[in-house]
Amino acid sequence: MNQLVIKNSVIINEGKALEKDLLIKDGRIERIESSIDVEGDYIDATGLYVLPGFIDDQVHFREPGLTEKGDIKSESAAAVAGGTTSFMDMPNVNPPTLTSDLWQDKNNIAARNSLSNYSFYMGTSNHNIDEIKKINPSEVCGVKIFMGSSTGNLLVDDEKSLESIFKHSPVLITTHCEDTPSITENEKKFFKEYGEDIPIHFHEHIRSRSACLKSTKKAINLAEQFNSDLHVLHISTKDEVVLFELAPIESKKITCEVCIPHLFFSSEDYENKGALIKCNPSIKSKADKEALRRALAEGRIDYVATDHAPHVLAEKNKPYIECPSGMPSVQHSLLVVLEMVHDGDLKLTDVPRITSHNVSTRFGIKERGFIREGYWADLVLLNLEEKYEVDKEKNFYKCGWSSFEGYTFRSTIMGTIINGERVYSQGKILTDKPGKKLEFLRG
Repeated sequence: MNQLVIKNSVIINEGKALEKDLLIKDGRIERIESSIDVEGDYIDATGLYVLPGFIDDQVHFREPGLTEKGDIKSESAAAVAGGTTSFMDMPNVNPPTLTSDLWQDKNNIAARNSLSNYSFYMGTSNHNIDEIKKINPSEVCGVKIFMGSSTGNLLVDDEKSLESIFKHSPVLITTHCEDTPSITENEKKFFKEYGEDIPIHFHEHIRSRSACLKSTKKAINLAEQFNSDLHVLHISTKDEVVLFELAPIESKKITCEVCIPHLFFSSEDYENKGALIKCNPSIKSKADKEALRRALAEGRIDYVATDHAPHVLAEKNKPYIECPSGMPSVQHSLLVVLEMVHDGDLKLTDVPRITSHNVSTRFGIKERGFIREGYWADLVLLNLEEKYEVDKEKNFYKCGWSSFEGYTFRSTIMGTIINGERVYSQGKILTDKPGKKLEFLRG
């Protein structure tokens, strides 16, 4: 029997701040009480806040096939250093995750090497509807549709294939919404004037707001037509926000999220950060960023993810046309959310709702995402008074760089507990024990 007691903490959970002790036994939360005195290991959390760990439903950990950029071991280490206890990984790897066998291969890698809990999406194409129909809803987090430009054969641009996926998917449909013909036309216009080395600040005009809006509307219309469970990934414009309902997540069949780059950066940052913040959908105006923050706080946007997508620095230094989109952010995601608390855009008691509770509810994750007796002990300990400066020496990303370098956050991740195990503390990974495969209350 393994026991761990967290003493003198302030627990932030389900809209409340409670001064309680936590008893963790055999990986689960055994008791939550005002005072717990039993034998076992102790953490004195005086001055700290304890929250449910961040559940990130959108990461690209690059394994298999793209491991020069990152892999499940390296990027899960970065995740736990940032307070993320569970992730859901996307299918655009090499080969793309388009069959149940390839999906199982990724699970096998994670079972050996992932420090955090894990799940993997099934990819979609114009031709794999039979694989989608065979999905076990209790094991697969969701399917991913690229309704905009993608690598390999993951772009779904055939209307009948799209309709078939929306009609038959047994799990939540997640979509990348950008209209490819619009983007192609915009790119041709700028290429004609500038050649391959298009100035980076035109990225928001190439991956334009109209391309996002057109594709998001199309996804919503398909979901309404087929009564599908739809989740729209990485909303990036104020124009899209109004398409979504302001209501409790339990009552919605169509939901959306916002990602860390769009909450932190704006188009004004292209001048200093350049291609380091080139991502898809593009980072847009300051007014968009402010609208996204407001919609997240009020609940029209349901929760936060990262779209963590590392590339080696040599790739990011290529001319615009050759430079890949994406940035690493999973180590700094919770710190960005806490900046919103410091800025007054968000209450601390609201943080678990947008980092854990709503993700767990939307996907039907079994016994995770809340601090409740009987649930798995996936926890993060925070110090809101200690600053954290981002530099290369502290990064766990395999790619070796971060768009946040040089920025000083006003909070620090002090420790991360996964399945009752102390995995990270004050800059150090404490164990190589793998996390667990996420289970879903569906079937």
